[in-house]
Amino acid sequence: MLPDEIITNISKTEHGFKLIESEALKLHTTMSPSECLSDARELLDHKFYQVRSLGVFLLGYLASNDKTALEILKEQVSQDSSWQVQEILAKAFDQYCKDTGYEKAMPVIREWLQHNNPNVCRAVTEGLRIWTGRPYFRDHPELAVQLIGQHKAHESEYLRKSTGNALRDISKKHTELVGKELSGWDLSDKQILFTYRLAVKHIMKQK
Repeated sequence: MLPDEIITNISKTEHGFKLIESEALKLHTTMSPSECLSDARELLDHKFYQVRSLGVFLLGYLASNDKTALEILKEQVSQDSSWQVQEILAKAFDQYCKDTGYEKAMPVIREWLQHNNPNVCRAVTEGLRIWTGRPYFRDHPELAVQLIGQHKAHESEYLRKSTGNALRDISKKHTELVGKELSGWDLSDKQILFTYRLAVKHIMKQK
């Protein structure tokens, strides 16, 4: 287990996540993968979300080379009740994609987007923002739009908000592409309308 001093310092973090992320990277580079995984598992049971977030960051650094770490992120971390931990889950998933290569990570991206837990789906839609700033999706913006847009009518407002905002991001450079996607949406559906209003914000400003 990590020294009490590290746990105490992390638990006192009140704003942001940079200190937690920095500590996780330091631990990842100084400990063996097995030690990192063991400590990450223990950290996920801590009462303070900041300490659990440290464990999530560690799992993100491990995930590209450790299927167990990736599975823990998907099945356990996604169940955490803290919205702060869910934000770090999104960052951890993006770390996995970055380390794996976004194109090579496509099967896992698709798998997570089809998960029945909206937190798992959101880890993808939120973690990869801005999608078209990421390698592979930079050259394939139409794929990014298609993958994100599939959750426009999801029952989870949390996920729909991420979906709409992610599409709005892309519309700043790919206005016509996103506009074409939005033009086919059924706005009589209240859930789709909610997502649409977020996604169309930048496009509306251009008119």
